[in-house]
Amino acid sequence: MQFELNEEQQALAQSLARLLDDHCGFEKRRAIAASQAGWSEAAWGQLAELGVMAMGIPEAFGGLGGGAGDRLPVMQAFGRALLLEPYLASNVLAATAVLTAGNETQKDSLLPALAHGEMRMAWAHDEAQARHDALWVQTRATRDGGQWRLSGAKSLVLHAGAASRFVVSARVSGQPGDEEGLALFLIDAGAAQLRSYRLIDDTPAGELTFDGAPAELLGDAGDTGDTARAAAAIRATLAAGTAAVCAEMVGTMESAFALTTAYVNTRKQFGRLIGEYQALRHRVAEMAVALEMARSMAIAAAVAVDDPASDNAATDLPRAKLAIGRHARALCQQAIQSHGGIGMTEEYAVGHCLRRIHVLDQLFGDADAQAARLARL
Repeated sequence: MQFELNEEQQALAQSLARLLDDHCGFEKRRAIAASQAGWSEAAWGQLAELGVMAMGIPEAFGGLGGGAGDRLPVMQAFGRALLLEPYLASNVLAATAVLTAGNETQKDSLLPALAHGEMRMAWAHDEAQARHDALWVQTRATRDGGQWRLSGAKSLVLHAGAASRFVVSARVSGQPGDEEGLALFLIDAGAAQLRSYRLIDDTPAGELTFDGAPAELLGDAGDTGDTARAAAAIRATLAAGTAAVCAEMVGTMESAFALTTAYVNTRKQFGRLIGEYQALRHRVAEMAVALEMARSMAIAAAVAVDDPASDNAATDLPRAKLAIGRHARALCQQAIQSHGGIGMTEEYAVGHCLRRIHVLDQLFGDADAQAARLARL
């Protein structure tokens, strides 16, 4: 598949690479991960100044427009830097949900603030029993006079502690897994009980509990009868997140591959560079093939999201996530094997690449979940 960046995308990618090299190197990332917040306000502000936050948000709401294809080089750069900032949670997932399900007033209120980096939101959809089922929702929404209230729990809410508002999926009728009876709601952070924790790659996350929490319906007041719209918004949000994660995995693979090639071309054993040994040369070649395959599949995922009506869009997205997840795990495992013991130390970046790949592979469905989706299709 042919995919070339235009001049604007190339300029943004170069500026972003310089910013990440200067301000988000591996040692700085370790310091950020050890901080209480787990992400950097300073780095977030610099990304906003560069215009990264405005990508994917229409110009009418203060953004730069574009879609998954425009975000592709940005997410790859984030993957290479193992970035910890809440871009995926806020400006991909939550922004997509508001854009696809919100009414004009809500869009006017929320999207410009997201585009300028002045507000952070989070997407609260996953539940403990869902097991990657996109429409498995047990959280209930009920009317209390003129007010909606939510009861239930959400797990694996990325950067929940950094968000001032949540976009929450809830059920107004039906049973978990049903296509009908879904709606999306806006909830202030203070209305939910939050248990914060860190994922294996140091990404901040949390579990939300709602006990009659006051909520605002995302969309017009009469939209609760249009359950197809809520289900479509959930699918669109998950699709945007999947394409972003595919691109980020490719960036993380690039980082692991670069570390490996640099290591085998400088490390000596028995007076020879270890990269001269045939076994390691074959391993590096296999890693290069896996990386090229993943790059192509990430492009296919972005195209599927930007053109959902195309003939192959329904299968290209899960196929891309499946292939990239498998290639990424294999490449990072080979990278650690090539490094030996140092590859598993906390002070060396290549082990953190594998940790990040484990997390990204699980988001929105791991390889097994994607294979099951393809089988159903």
